[in-house]
Amino acid sequence: MRDPNAERREGSLEAPTRHPVPWQEASFYDEKALEHELERVYDICHGCRRCVSLCNAFPTLFDLVDESSTMEVDGVAKSDYGKVVDQCYLCDLCYMTKCPYVPPHEWNVDFPHLMLRAKAVKFKKEGASLRDKVLTSTDLVGSLAGIPVVAEVVNAVNANGAARKLMQSAIGVHAEAPLPKFHASNARARLAKRPAPAKADARIALFVTCYGNRNSPQTVEDMVAVFEHNGVAVEVVSQEVCCGMPKLELGDLESVQKHMEQNIPRLLELAERGLRITAPIPSCVLMYRQELPLLFPDDARVKKVQAAFTDPFEFLMARHRAGQLRTDFKSGLGKVAWHAPCHQRVQNIGQKTKDMLELVPGTEVVVIERCSGHDGTYAVKAENYAFAQKICRPIVKRISDSKVDHYASDCPMAGELIEHGVGDATHATSAFSLLKLAYGL
Repeated sequence: MRDPNAERREGSLEAPTRHPVPWQEASFYDEKALEHELERVYDICHGCRRCVSLCNAFPTLFDLVDESSTMEVDGVAKSDYGKVVDQCYLCDLCYMTKCPYVPPHEWNVDFPHLMLRAKAVKFKKEGASLRDKVLTSTDLVGSLAGIPVVAEVVNAVNANGAARKLMQSAIGVHAEAPLPKFHASNARARLAKRPAPAKADARIALFVTCYGNRNSPQTVEDMVAVFEHNGVAVEVVSQEVCCGMPKLELGDLESVQKHMEQNIPRLLELAERGLRITAPIPSCVLMYRQELPLLFPDDARVKKVQAAFTDPFEFLMARHRAGQLRTDFKSGLGKVAWHAPCHQRVQNIGQKTKDMLELVPGTEVVVIERCSGHDGTYAVKAENYAFAQKICRPIVKRISDSKVDHYASDCPMAGELIEHGVGDATHATSAFSLLKLAYGL
């Protein structure tokens, strides 16, 4: 079954390349062809096993193989292939940091996009459960839960143990998983009240994101404060909907297209004015820098927006290299544990957040490059919560062992799961909140 020469072949030493995702072609949804490709790639992964430590998809696959009658992929029931797919949350780390067989290697392995294809085939055939529809409908849930009185009720219910147990039995959201809080005073409303900066020599557009707007408005406020302190005026995107990442992870590619068609015209106008565009959530930045261009490779509008998007710390450190970043910090931060989220790492921009934090005198940064296991919706599902906790545990241990003064993640959702694991009175923060503190703003 497995290539007998596989052990002796070298992986590609060239930079990984990505093929467009042909999701609008009928052959993409051919179940037999998908099954054949899953078997091919699973067999390569079985012979390599380099990615076993990344997430639960690979241990699931290897356990299926090792417990089969042949101890090879041909002994695994085709009906069990989906168990591996269900554990993949498209973090992209296997493709970008581990797999030696990605294109241009002749074996042409793109595990995350194969999992995306399998999710899309399943969604087209079966649809999604009520739970998964709700969890991925971020705009609808946010607009309802963000109503002042409703927000208080939703937050109270989410914090109530008895109510959470009912929720777990009714729709499969784990009773102990941390759920995001909703804020009636959202980021857009807060930013609308901010006075224009007194002096600005640059501008950047801000895609607030549904999570940043309703669930993490303080992060967005602090982000804007740091930009403005550094002479960068922030122009909030006039109207936006979800970037589409939650629907992508569900395999609902038609909804991804609908979100794209709503967002791209407004973002394109900003890009054509020469503005860079950024967002407080790495997954949303990645969506425009990688996933949408691969889903819509012939759309010139998407390519222009792709070229305009930047990570916020990538933008700030570029200003630092140009001598345009203020370093008038008022206080040090001590020892900071900084978690680099997967969807930021795979953008291949380096550790720009770390570089920025280390500009603050009296600051030591402990870098943690491991997946938190959150993935937006993965960690809150009853069947995945224990796996997410296991994936997150090394991060929690590193923070506890390092005896840090602060710990932060560039992904607020990852920060919540890490905070949940740390379990003491401390709270996860954002690098922007720490910089605001250091600047004395």
